[in-house]
Amino acid sequence: MSAFVQEPSTSTDRADLLALLDARPPGHSLPGPCYTSPRVFDLDVEAVWARTWIFAVTEAEVREPGDFVTVDIGRYSVIVLRDDDEVVRALHNVCRHRGSRVLTERAGSVGNIVCGYHQWTYATDGSLLRAGDQRPGFDTSCFGLRPVHVRVVAGLVYLCLAEDPPADFDEVVATITPYLLPHQLHRTKVAAQLDLVEDANWKLVMENNRECYHCEAGHPELIRTFFPTYGYAEDEIPARLRPAHERYLRAEADLQASCTLRGMPHAAVEELDTRTSGFRVQREALDGAGESYTLDGTAASRRLLGDLDSPRLGRLSLHNQPNAWFHFLADHAVTFAALPLAADRTLVRTTWLVHEDAEEGVDYDPDALTHVWRRTNEQDATLCARAQQGVGSPAYRPGPYAPSEYQVDALVRWYVARVREHLA
Repeated sequence: MSAFVQEPSTSTDRADLLALLDARPPGHSLPGPCYTSPRVFDLDVEAVWARTWIFAVTEAEVREPGDFVTVDIGRYSVIVLRDDDEVVRALHNVCRHRGSRVLTERAGSVGNIVCGYHQWTYATDGSLLRAGDQRPGFDTSCFGLRPVHVRVVAGLVYLCLAEDPPADFDEVVATITPYLLPHQLHRTKVAAQLDLVEDANWKLVMENNRECYHCEAGHPELIRTFFPTYGYAEDEIPARLRPAHERYLRAEADLQASCTLRGMPHAAVEELDTRTSGFRVQREALDGAGESYTLDGTAASRRLLGDLDSPRLGRLSLHNQPNAWFHFLADHAVTFAALPLAADRTLVRTTWLVHEDAEEGVDYDPDALTHVWRRTNEQDATLCARAQQGVGSPAYRPGPYAPSEYQVDALVRWYVARVREHLA
């Protein structure tokens, strides 16, 4: 196999990457350099991250005019903000003067956007207001911050770095929106947020998320409410998991009846590797009390989201290729955004949302609200770091996916298709 070093990508790099992908046996993990090479990472950003829709933030993070969040994707930096007209925008975080990074904070609020280098000043819509001393005839209208495509989907903010974003995202939005609307994310606020840098390639982070093969041994807190049979076909469930599966069937029947009564969609729609904007959405039952991601499954917030009238509505789970997964409960929502920083480093940003009128210490306790996923994230970070160390060994060879890891295989097939499409 070809070795990669950290240099600008060339046609040789592209041919080498295609050769690596050709060498992967179907149903197996990727060759080592796909997880470890800086040059493959650069091509990943070019072929995948700069050409697909990426979940960036929640609308609750930019509630007021001037509120912003900066999002780093490889060497890209994007400002997501609400402008003075209350429109959510995305702008490249690159000054049009000499290219300085404009906003350096992770999040905050601004009146105007001012570059700290030479004080070029932009309005919140990105238009250039002041540029200091310039030649006569200088046209400020030609030097606004470069815009990035942005879509707000029922309270979730997606961006796309491509000049021509994938058009199939419209179909995805039309499918997932009815599932999301009952939670009324536009009426939520951020109760907690956690940034965790995992020492692993973004693909390993996402692969780990797409299976629960490791949950039984790896996530003792999570499997108190998350059924460990996730991903198993009915006829492939191990004997030791049959009692859990019987509980799941009973809880699922109750949930489906509740959803039908309330007109809430719940059936799985799964198009993980059959379209550019791959996704999966489904409302499923929880174990324990069946209400929320807590140690006993009871609701973590007394104030339910939107106008929901029951805490026992399971979890609405959504997955978007290549970087996001979500769990929407009756009492709160949890969003996860994986953002690639380097070949062996990925930021996982977890955000907990509660009803905008919920009071901390009265309606919810932040520690109880976040406990399960804080512990699960820490455990996953350890597992992914071990995987990164392993795939970097000369002894590593791609291994076969188990049947319950079919969504991991779908993610890898989707990734290979995006790379081939870009390099064709």
